[in-house]
Amino acid sequence: MENTPLFTNDTIVFGVLMLSLGLIFYTESKENGFWSKFYKIVPGLFMAYMLPALLTTLGIISPEWESISSAGDTVVHKSNLYYMASRYLLPAALVLMTLSIDLKAVFNLGWRALVMFFTGTIGIVIGGPIAILLVSIVSPETVGGAGPDAVWRGLSTLAGSWIGGGANQTAMLEIYGYNQKLYGGMVFVDIVVANLWMALILIGIGKSKKINNWLNADTSSIESLKEKMSTFSESVKRNPSVTDMMLMAAIAFGTVSFAHFGSGYLSSYFSTVVANITSETTRNIFTFLGSSFFWMISIATIIAILLSFTKAKNYEGAGASKFGSVFIYILVATIGMKMDLTLILDNTGLIAIGLIWMSIHALLLILIAKLIKAPYFFLAVGSQANVGGAASAPIVASAFHPSLATVGVLLAVLGYAIGTIAAIACTILMEIVAVSA
Repeated sequence: MENTPLFTNDTIVFGVLMLSLGLIFYTESKENGFWSKFYKIVPGLFMAYMLPALLTTLGIISPEWESISSAGDTVVHKSNLYYMASRYLLPAALVLMTLSIDLKAVFNLGWRALVMFFTGTIGIVIGGPIAILLVSIVSPETVGGAGPDAVWRGLSTLAGSWIGGGANQTAMLEIYGYNQKLYGGMVFVDIVVANLWMALILIGIGKSKKINNWLNADTSSIESLKEKMSTFSESVKRNPSVTDMMLMAAIAFGTVSFAHFGSGYLSSYFSTVVANITSETTRNIFTFLGSSFFWMISIATIIAILLSFTKAKNYEGAGASKFGSVFIYILVATIGMKMDLTLILDNTGLIAIGLIWMSIHALLLILIAKLIKAPYFFLAVGSQANVGGAASAPIVASAFHPSLATVGVLLAVLGYAIGTIAAIACTILMEIVAVSA
């Protein structure tokens, strides 16, 4: 059965996404009337995510679709826009947003950032088995299955994805040998639940002051960093020339180029090193080192931090972080494009497990944030560093202030490092609960 969207050409789809972003920014700029009231409730960043999702749901665009060839075979087509945005624009945005970073001030954000990150991790570890237990009471067959078809084996891939990222998810698939013909169902749950949670976090950003008041949060360190960065930006502010813009593009995409070049060698080298590790457990823990995406983001961030100690940081005055924000919004639009809202109604049993799982993660974060008086920023970024990884943690962090994007990256990299071993702990608990259910 064909499910071809109205527009299949990536050039056209990119134009549709850019028109959507233009519409959002135009309406958000209105100071009076309906739109002014609307954006006080709904953040523009959320709309940048949701409008492409609606376009996908309506069949106007799509990240993936099937068609039937003249020979009667099913042909799968994929849009390359998310790949382009995550591999080219994301690292470029990180460079431009990190140029002016004050690393000492970032570290001065304190212990609450790490506490909230690890709280998010623990929420995923215990959320899986609790979700299986609760769903098994109502629908035992949903959490059943035997051998490679056992649902808990499939859910192990979600644990890997929601604590670390794609590399950790793949590692869990290999460790527990889940039936790869059924794996698509788990990927579907991952996309739906993780994207719904990200949508809620983006809505929360627009209400962060109220949330911080409810949490009795100490926002002094964050506000101090934001104030420091704003003061620096004003001190070097200038009208950017064509030379400024070309040099910023050279710095950003030159770094992206080197990051891709280096990641190719490093991922290949470490893949061989990890493959030669005798212990299977140790080997699977360090699988993420073979991910080219991990090394690409890490190299780009390291170079950007080093550049922040040079005169390159003065390009913040020419609008470096603003250009980075443009790239981030494009990335958000391509992520939103991956979300078909009608899919929520499919496979409701697994979706229910995912929603309960994510709710436990969220509730634990809220509880700990309330206890330690952590700002909503730490809750949101701590969660996305786990659930969304390096692709979305910087998005959420930069929504608070462009200079905070690096915080999201650093925590996401930590998620890659502990992702597999934490996911194994979660899977052991899920297996115990599923077998005894």
